[in-house]
Amino acid sequence: MVTKFVNNLMLEGKKSLAYSIFYGACELVNKRTNENGLEMWRKALNNIMPSVEVKSRRVGGANFQVPVEVRPERKTSLGMKWMIKYSRARGEKTMVERLAAEIIAASKGEGASVKKKDDTHRMAEANKAFSHFRF
Repeated sequence: MVTKFVNNLMLEGKKSLAYSIFYGACELVNKRTNENGLEMWRKALNNIMPSVEVKSRRVGGANFQVPVEVRPERKTSLGMKWMIKYSRARGEKTMVERLAAEIIAASKGEGASVKKKDDTHRMAEANKAFSHFRF
């Protein structure tokens, strides 16, 4: 799972840099919270992973947002991508600090990536009426 996360984090083939960012963030989480950084990361990822999402489905000339269960592999990949995306959007100085702050926030159930998950769940809940269009 760590390797998959690092591969998503990596830019322009710089894998060793991505590993140093990831483990640096884990060390920073460990310093700030006095808990294991990898365990905090795993907990944060579990808080981010969505269980339902909406997919567009064309029925009779109209597009409907149909709620669909998310496969386990897609859950983890969506969670990882959201964590990285919202880490990059944060305001801290280095990527290590940004990723560490996002991990801490997500493990508490806060932060932009958790908000994205909640928005996705809310959208699926709102469109529950169209669930009979599921394919």
